[in-house]
Amino acid sequence: MIEENKIWMASVQGDGTHSYMYPKMANRHGLVAGATGTGKTVTLKVLAESFSDMGVPVFLADVKGDLAGMVNPGADSDDMQKRIEKFGLDDSGFSFQSYPVTFWDLFGKNGIQLRTTVSEMGPLLLSRIMGLNALQSDLLTIAFKIADDNELLLVDTKDLKALLNFINENAKDFSKDYGNMSSTSIATIIRAIVALELAGGETFFGETALNINDWFTTDSNGKGMIHILDSQSLINNSKLYSTFLLWMLSEMFETLPEVGDLDKPKMVFFFDEAHLLFKDAPKSLLEKIDQVVKLIRSKGIGIYFVTQNPRDIPDSVLSQLGNKIVHGLRAYTPADQKQVKAIADSFRINPDFNTYETMLNLGTAEAVVSFLDEKGIPTVAQKVNILPPKSQMGEIDSETRERAIKSAPLYEKYSETFDPDSAYEFLQRRGMEKEKEAQKQNAQSKPGAKPGVKSGGQTGVQKAAKSTAKNATKSVIGTLGREVGKSLGSNFGSIGKKLGGNLGASLGRGILSTLFSK
Repeated sequence: MIEENKIWMASVQGDGTHSYMYPKMANRHGLVAGATGTGKTVTLKVLAESFSDMGVPVFLADVKGDLAGMVNPGADSDDMQKRIEKFGLDDSGFSFQSYPVTFWDLFGKNGIQLRTTVSEMGPLLLSRIMGLNALQSDLLTIAFKIADDNELLLVDTKDLKALLNFINENAKDFSKDYGNMSSTSIATIIRAIVALELAGGETFFGETALNINDWFTTDSNGKGMIHILDSQSLINNSKLYSTFLLWMLSEMFETLPEVGDLDKPKMVFFFDEAHLLFKDAPKSLLEKIDQVVKLIRSKGIGIYFVTQNPRDIPDSVLSQLGNKIVHGLRAYTPADQKQVKAIADSFRINPDFNTYETMLNLGTAEAVVSFLDEKGIPTVAQKVNILPPKSQMGEIDSETRERAIKSAPLYEKYSETFDPDSAYEFLQRRGMEKEKEAQKQNAQSKPGAKPGVKSGGQTGVQKAAKSTAKNATKSVIGTLGREVGKSLGSNFGSIGKKLGGNLGASLGRGILSTLFSK
């Protein structure tokens, strides 16, 4: 809730004073933690509503389906009236209200179809989704380089399979410039792509791909749009879930200009089930996540990690989260107790209570908080009661969701998919042309056409045909990017920015822009 241009998040237990988050410190990132049933969802809703009220767009991953209720106003009840009275909200302009929500879904069932392209995802994040080893990941990166050198567009999974098969068929010629590429490794990658297609890859890789700039919008009343990614099915594939969230973060990092410190964030991004981002992640990926968390705040983005156990987040990342909201934690073993103690020790000491003991005994919607003050200094730990949200708690029915999806401003732009002329189509045409040329040469070299040629030998026509085919393989495709550019330009999805630049949008986007060149 907004009060005096600050986010009133909670009231301090004991004296009832208000606990605030300062908007200009909101891009210093944050942590929302707590065991199941302790009130994290309420906190998420109150934060998202407050940012929206300030005109700041928000992204939320809805893992359980209970964030969708933000599209409806909250309902009055005896319990709610008690809370309103407890916080003195009658005198503060509190009212039940709905919020502008755009629903998204990688599978296109419970939201607008969220798509990206193979090129935009890049080889490094694709390798993580598909579970490739280091050697296979390097080979996939080389494949992207070959596509880049030959101006091939990699839009969907059939483009990538066609490219890999082409490389395999012409491995001897490519090896001179790119090194040896094992047929076995290529076959393994193709099998991984097929498995990805079965998991939905044919749906969420394609055009029209998301333009992340479309998310930086407000409604007609100036409220920030709340973008909710339905993740109820997606969460079952933890690598796919976490990698897509990292891709969205990398898109923001890549797209947005440096803006320095603003009066309020340009957007706030909530990572629910944050431990999945770091689970089984290689050291290089962890280092880049750490770097981007440090750097992205200068682009006006606030990142909030939501998790049951704060220790699931690496210390290097945890140390950068200036705004902390910790609900009740559970510690049944000495190892658990040690972890909770470490979290409690990360707060500034409040002599009025024992932070460790308090965290173990918090009730629902109670929390220990510490926000950055106007100078960027963490406040002492406070035991607080979190305010109630203004919008509906819980899930919504299918009719309400369908109305919200189809009435969203971005629905028409992203509701239809199209298949552009890309690597698959070009290589298919090339194969047909090559086959016709071979048939033509065979017809010209029938027995008796050139007397004096020994059995099993080659005619001059055959040699010329072989030389022509070899030279064609070396140049591979050359003019595809220009051909597509003439016909499509930059009018469709993300095609325009990928013409002649797959690696620019893959090693760069493969994880978080130019960081991998350092």
